[in-house]
Amino acid sequence: MPQGTWRIKYYKKNLKNSPSRYKFKESVFEMSRGFTMVDYLSDIFWTEDELKFRKEVRAFCDKEIYPIADDIDKGPYPRDLLRKIGQAGLMGVHHDKEVGGTERGLSYEIIVAEEISAANGGLDMARMASTTLYGMPVARFGTAEQKKKYLEPVVKGDKIGCIGITEPDVGSDTAGMKTQATRDGDDWVINGEKRFITNGSQADFMCCFAITNPDVKSKKGMTAFIVDTKADGFSVVKDHDLLGMKSARVSWLKMDDMRISSDMILGDLGQGFHILMDELDSERTAIAAEAIGYARTPYEVAIKYSNEREQFGRPIRAFEGVSFKIADMAMKLEAGRALTLTAARMYDKGMKITKEASIAKLFTTEAAIAISNDAIQILGGMGYTTDYPVERFYRDARLMTIGGGTAEILRFLIQREVFKEML
Repeated sequence: MPQGTWRIKYYKKNLKNSPSRYKFKESVFEMSRGFTMVDYLSDIFWTEDELKFRKEVRAFCDKEIYPIADDIDKGPYPRDLLRKIGQAGLMGVHHDKEVGGTERGLSYEIIVAEEISAANGGLDMARMASTTLYGMPVARFGTAEQKKKYLEPVVKGDKIGCIGITEPDVGSDTAGMKTQATRDGDDWVINGEKRFITNGSQADFMCCFAITNPDVKSKKGMTAFIVDTKADGFSVVKDHDLLGMKSARVSWLKMDDMRISSDMILGDLGQGFHILMDELDSERTAIAAEAIGYARTPYEVAIKYSNEREQFGRPIRAFEGVSFKIADMAMKLEAGRALTLTAARMYDKGMKITKEASIAKLFTTEAAIAISNDAIQILGGMGYTTDYPVERFYRDARLMTIGGGTAEILRFLIQREVFKEML
């Protein structure tokens, strides 16, 4: 089967015969990934170089990802594929040239996130966890030596990173973190657990947050550490079995008297909460772009299917129950792309984007669930089968109103920022 092609089988009622007789029809939908099937109004907001870059990323996805997108959903992603992504320069678009990046900014990172996610959501979740969730704290707060040793190989794709925030009893309430690091001479000894850590069992390095001063509020007593996962005392309890994102690995980690040297502190002692909050804005913007990818492919499949599938002597797109769903999908995709680009542009200008990143992530992740769900409805019974990729994107999209800030927490953050501005 040609790359970028889904073979679609369905039964079409033969109106000339008995109602109980069906004629089998096989149709091949050519879904060329070199160019988006539909143009977006929001394309006018991108520079010529960004649009050119998007075509380059799609060409890479055509060659390296789409042919195996369904196969790698069995997981885990091939480590060599992340290396290819790194070699293509797609791990470091928002990193400095000194560590192998291209310094293009978050506006380019959201292009990469959307395009790879449109092929396989779990793969980009792994890539983004490495280069953004882990990579940005090291890039923004690491020493020159730390960047050379612990960031450059991640940008190249030779090493994999993860970020250790969530714990068994700590999710959105990061200030309630229980993992502790205790000074012992020139070393620090870390004890605690981290859960739902993307890349956890695959990672070479982890940006780990721990309480270093329990006598003050955690916002002042939290510190970030770079952890080499080969360190004694670090272990993987298990990989979580997930509803979606099957190509990624999301893990439960444990640190039992794990000893690391003082030069592994990221930033300053007690600066951990600030580093954590700084990372979240870029993470949420990148997740918003991923959500556009999760939504875009089901949208395109639904358009093709509704134009081919016939009922009552005409394509089902002729029925408002179908065509109005397509209209809603288009509206949500356009708005989501514009919101995400706005947050990225502001971030690249050094502006505070807590509200904008939260709005973009909340809107696009909820839209991705709605769009993929409507796509399944348009495809009917076929949408519920694995003959189409739509069910995979629906399962993948469902995670992202939870991870990186739940929908409820984001609504709280948005209203908080609104009142800060207005009062």
